[in-house]
Amino acid sequence: MTDTVNVPEVFDRKRRRLVRDRAYGRANGEDFLSQIMVEEILERLDVVKRTFRRALILGLPAHRLRSELETRGMTVVIADSGPRMVQALGGVLCDDDRLPFADHSFDLIINIGSLDTINDLPGALVLCRRILIPDGLLLAALVSAESFPSLKSVIMEAEGDRVSAHIHPQIDVRTAGDLMTRAGLTLPVADSDNLNLRYSSLQRLISDIRDVGGSNIMTGGLSSIKRDIYRIIQMLFDARARADGKFRESVTITYLCAWAPHPDQPKPARRGSGQISLATTLSANGEDEPRN
Repeated sequence: MTDTVNVPEVFDRKRRRLVRDRAYGRANGEDFLSQIMVEEILERLDVVKRTFRRALILGLPAHRLRSELETRGMTVVIADSGPRMVQALGGVLCDDDRLPFADHSFDLIINIGSLDTINDLPGALVLCRRILIPDGLLLAALVSAESFPSLKSVIMEAEGDRVSAHIHPQIDVRTAGDLMTRAGLTLPVADSDNLNLRYSSLQRLISDIRDVGGSNIMTGGLSSIKRDIYRIIQMLFDARARADGKFRESVTITYLCAWAPHPDQPKPARRGSGQISLATTLSANGEDEPRN
């Protein structure tokens, strides 16, 4: 149960399961973007001076995360809506907004790359709050709304007045922070890291999106890119390449951190009163990263 009712089914649940299964089959959760998210989340977890004993992992790179958390002495449960991954890893089959766990089951929840494809995101966050013990920690990472602007621009130009959705809608960092507060989570922090990438081929760029489960899963049918439109996209992609033959693209990853309420927690600072994101303390590299 969640605190929301009559939530519109924006995403096709059956299609979502299929896309996540295909993504796991393609990369086994070891895709480029997921690994960046995992590394950052683990760095942030290491900053927390707390011993965690029972963790829930949601997301495609669950195998890597499970190994890392088990080395830290945790008992780990994996859950996902993709039957293929759940069967391979011995997890629990469920949607993120329909978690079947009892209240106060975990002291740590980590979600990698799936929060932006949930029909009832507020309800999913409420469930996370409920199944965390008091003062339990939620860490999450997702590809956010500012991502793939160059590819989106190329597709829109190629399709002209026949523009259709090919990448599902995404969440911006401010909305993510507000939703955590609405869900009753405390001390919420939402910040973003921008990746500047260089692609030598359109196929590799599309592959990175598919590997992270970023295909269109909207309710109401799919609109595939026709062959003639794809040829135009390819030409525009090539035309926009720099002198080194690389197409510049950017991906913004949003990181979320929040706690289940506990009476002994410090009071949160007034919003806008001088917050410093944790990401800035973890020396980020702002150089372009090549994707061949």
